Amino acid sequence: MNQSIKSTSADRSYTVTIPGEPVAKARPRMTKRGHTYTPKRTVDYERMVQTLFHAEHGSPAMEGPILLRLDLYFGIPKSRSKAARKRMQQGLERPCKRPDIDNCMKAVSDALNGIAYKDDSQIVAAVIQKFWSDKPRAVVTIEELDLEDKV
Repeated sequence: MNQSIKSTSADRSYTVTIPGEPVAKARPRMTKRGHTYTPKRTVDYERMVQTLFHAEHGSPAMEGPILLRLDLYFGIPKSRSKAARKRMQQGLERPCKRPDIDNCMKAVSDALNGIAYKDDSQIVAAVIQKFWSDKPRAVVTIEELDLEDKV
């Protein structure tokens, strides 16, 4: 049986904007002695996501299935012509560059684990898009879903 995804009421939806260039979750590194660690840039970004979300919404810790929407806005390179910049701002050109969307989602979903929802395994659907912008940022919206079949 194919179930469609229906959002719940707006009171179970949370949005936060993370300023700056979006950051992907980096792979763990290993020291010469064999200890693993997460790179500082990833740790700093995840802490910023946590801090901004908590400041705006507290810790709702949703328990049901989650839809995650992630809009990633990357800075337009200064070297681009005025015509190219305009196309980029209008969304006629999209960033086909690193970081990969799945690694950006991983950084955000791991950061919100235990704060916005109990566990990131609750994310059952995701919409992730990359755009160019004069104002680099990531806009994260999470909403609890109603998977009940309303016939």
